[in-house]
Amino acid sequence: METFFSFLQKRVDDCSSLVCVGLDPRAEDLTAPNAEAVRNFCLHLIRSTAPYAAAFKPNAAFFEVFGPQGWQVLRQVVECVQEESNRLGSMIPVILDAKRGDIPSTADAYAKSAFEQLGVHAITLSPYLGRDSIDPFLDYKEKGVFLLCRTSNPGAADLQDLKVDRPGESIPLYEHVAHLAQQWNKRDNIGLVVGATWPEALRRIRRAAPDLWFLSPGVGTQGGELRAALEAGLRKDGKGMLISVSRLISSADNPARAAAELRDEMISIQYSMSRGKK
Repeated sequence: METFFSFLQKRVDDCSSLVCVGLDPRAEDLTAPNAEAVRNFCLHLIRSTAPYAAAFKPNAAFFEVFGPQGWQVLRQVVECVQEESNRLGSMIPVILDAKRGDIPSTADAYAKSAFEQLGVHAITLSPYLGRDSIDPFLDYKEKGVFLLCRTSNPGAADLQDLKVDRPGESIPLYEHVAHLAQQWNKRDNIGLVVGATWPEALRRIRRAAPDLWFLSPGVGTQGGELRAALEAGLRKDGKGMLISVSRLISSADNPARAAAELRDEMISIQYSMSRGKK
């Protein structure tokens, strides 16, 4: 059976890209403060960058702020990605950036909302209520989840760097989350959110979770350096990361060219890394 990550792997191979295009329609990016402007912003970005996108990541908050109209636009965004996938002959996954996390009965409703109503392919989740809070999402065997591990924001250290005792060692909480995710990934549908802003954390997490895919925001506006992130976080096969970028692409005069140049820069770095291992 195809899993989310085998599906993602196919898309990465099809487009030779690790670029995840973030759809974050902030107020300053819109022509008007309404849902229609959000729709126009997102659909233009999707159609411009689809050939270079390994995935799209709409952030739920920027749609929910416009109420029912915003939720409808979010569904139209998913439909637009499907249309572009059909045009290109390659399915592009949609990752809903919602950071859900709740008790199992509530998590079940969130899972139905994301996977059945919206039709997204994956979702970001907080793991801090424990395994039973993500089980309702994992029950959708063909869908994926990305668990918050070491996030890109400056305040991440307040909690995520706290020490946890393991047999014979004391490790950061984020590394403990990575170990748990590696153990829980029985169906090949768990990945991790690991900020590109923290190369040393990326290295530690990659050692703890050698098989998992990382969703890595933070390159560009937040200060993450692309080469350092890739060198620290890529798997041995040269894959296993989605570099999530929003403003660096959406604010460019030519988003398609910006996405293509970012894709090409990644390819160059991957090539130089592979040459260095020989």
